[in-house]
Amino acid sequence: MTLYPHIIQGGMGAGVSNWRLAQAVSRTGQLGVVSGTALDQILVLRLQDGDPGGHMRRGLDAFPFPSMAARIYREYFIPGGKRKDAPYRLLPAHTRDTPRQITELCIVSNFVEVYLARQGHANLVGINYLEKIQMAHLPSIYGAMLAGVGYILMGAGIPLKIPGILDRLALHQPVEYELSVKGAREGDRFVMQFDPAECQDHPLPPLERPRFLPIVSSNTLAATMLKKANGTVDGLIVEMRKAGGHNAPPRGKLQLSGSGEPVYGDRDIVNLEKLRELEIPFWLAGGYGHPGKLEEALAQGASGIQVGTAFEFATESGLRDDYKAALLAQAIAGRGHVFTDPLASPTGFPFKVAQLPGTCSEPEVYAARARICDIGALREIYLIPGGELGYRCASEPITLYTSKGGAPEEAAGRKCICNALLANIGHPQIRNGQRMEPGLVTAGDDLNTIRDFLLPGHSSYSAQDVISALLSGAPAAAHSSHAVP
Repeated sequence: MTLYPHIIQGGMGAGVSNWRLAQAVSRTGQLGVVSGTALDQILVLRLQDGDPGGHMRRGLDAFPFPSMAARIYREYFIPGGKRKDAPYRLLPAHTRDTPRQITELCIVSNFVEVYLARQGHANLVGINYLEKIQMAHLPSIYGAMLAGVGYILMGAGIPLKIPGILDRLALHQPVEYELSVKGAREGDRFVMQFDPAECQDHPLPPLERPRFLPIVSSNTLAATMLKKANGTVDGLIVEMRKAGGHNAPPRGKLQLSGSGEPVYGDRDIVNLEKLRELEIPFWLAGGYGHPGKLEEALAQGASGIQVGTAFEFATESGLRDDYKAALLAQAIAGRGHVFTDPLASPTGFPFKVAQLPGTCSEPEVYAARARICDIGALREIYLIPGGELGYRCASEPITLYTSKGGAPEEAAGRKCICNALLANIGHPQIRNGQRMEPGLVTAGDDLNTIRDFLLPGHSSYSAQDVISALLSGAPAAAHSSHAVP
C-alpha cells in the first residue's frame, strides 16, 4: 500500500513556495512542496543579504560534500548583508555548456531548500519544477534527491523522460536530458548531460527514488504521460485554467475576449470519467482551494486536490509582506482582480497577473522599466546557422531579440518574469544605485476567496488555517494521508 496526501500545496513561483511554507504544510500530514525555480539564484541572493537567521548556513552544513558547500558560502556570503543601494551579484545564465560552478549551485541550492523543509517532522516533502526550464533539471533534481525529497512535480511541458532520470539518479548514474531547440533540423539532437560521480567527494549509497507527479491540463496529455513515459508515473495533477501562474493555452486558434484574455471552450475541459479510466491517482487543481472542494474532488474519484493561491498568502509563504497585505485587503473588499495576460510571459503561454499598484501589472510601471534580460531562466534556445546554439528572450531589448532572429511582434508586451518574481520575494535588483525592479504577482482566478481563511479579528492567516478550512467539510478519513494499492 502507498500513502498519498489528500492536499498538495502548490509549488508557486520562484521562492513563494519556500521551505518555511512547505515545512508548515508537511507538518500537518499533507504534502508541502517547495518551488524548484531559480533556487541557485535565490540561494546566492539570500547569502548576499547576510543569511538572516543563519538558515542557509544550516542547510549548507548538512550537505554531504562539505568542500562544495564551503566554496559557495565563501563566494557569496556577505556578513551583515549588502548595502541597500548595492546591486545583487547575479549568476551567469544557464547554457548547454553550463560551467561547473553553476552545476554545483543547482545541486546545493536544491538540497538546502528540501533539507530545511524536512526539518521538524517526519513527513514527506515535494519539489515542483517547470519542464520548460530544461538546462537546470539534472543537477537540480539530484540535489533535491540528496536531501530526501519524496515527490517530484513537473508541469509547463511534457516531461516524458523524467521518470527514467529519477531511476538512474537514485543509483548515482549518469543522465542526459534532450533540449527543445527552435529551428532544429531533422536528426539534430542536443542534450544536457550530468554525471553525479563528477561532483562527489566520496561514494554514497543508493538514494530513495521520489514519486513522480506530472502536471497535465488535458486528457490527451494525461494518457500520453502514462503510455510514453520512460518509467513509472505515480499519479497526475490535473490543472484547470483557473490556476495561477502559466496556463495551458486554449486548444485551437487563439481567440481573445473583449478584455483581451484568452477564451477557453468545451475542448479545454478535462473529462473526469476518462481520467478515472486511467486507473491512476490524480489530484484536481485550479479553483479547488475552498472548503467543500476536497469533498467534491474525492466524490469525483480524485485522490485529493492541489491548492496554490490560498497558501500563497499564508504567513509562511515567501511572498513579500506588503504585497500580501495589499492583495488581502483587496480580497476582503471583494476588489481583487486577476488578468489572464496572453502576452506577459516570454514563453508565449498565458500568465495570470494580479492587478496591484506599483507592480508591472500597471501599464505605466511596465513602460517605465528598461527592458533587460540578466537572469535568463525563460530564454528560448534556438539554432544559429552553422549548427551552434543561441539563446534569446522575448522580454529582452527588442533590437537585441530581433538581431537573434526573433520576430518583433513576439516581443511586444512581454514582461521580465524572472526579475519580477525575485522582486516578489524581497530580492529586487537595484539599477543605477536607486531604482528597484518592480514585482509582478501571479494568483488564481479565485483571489478574492482568500478572505475566507481569516479568523474573526485577524488580518493574516497561516498554512494550518488553510489546511483546517479545506478539511472542514471532508470525511474524517481525509484528515491524513490515504493508502492506495
